[in-house]
Amino acid sequence: MLAALSDQFLRYVAVGLAAAVGHYATLIGLVETEAAGPVVGSLAGFVVGGVISYVLNRRFTFDSDRSHAGAVPRFALIAGAAFLLTGFLMHALTDWAGIHYMLAQLVTTGIVLIWTFFANRFWTFGA
Repeated sequence: MLAALSDQFLRYVAVGLAAAVGHYATLIGLVETEAAGPVVGSLAGFVVGGVISYVLNRRFTFDSDRSHAGAVPRFALIAGAAFLLTGFLMHALTDWAGIHYMLAQLVTTGIVLIWTFFANRFWTFGA
């Protein structure tokens, strides 16, 4: 059981890395071109990463047979909560704590990764 959970978590992390490329590319592009600040850039990147995450996690990580009609609303709810958590953490870390936006994003990503793994495993794609 623990080995299967570990394997699944490693697949989730691999998918998360792919999603993070989309997320971080969007964040950096928006911030460095001054099209958006760190919070808005992070949230825009979150949406890009979320699409990548859903597609890959449904098949690769959880091998879910739950229909898209059943999984997408659940995924969206988890993603919505993670979106709010991301916004709060980025605001707290950059605006209140004065941490550089990339370090703040790394910390935020780690926290959100663990929370969403368990939420998606047991609720979104679970049997």
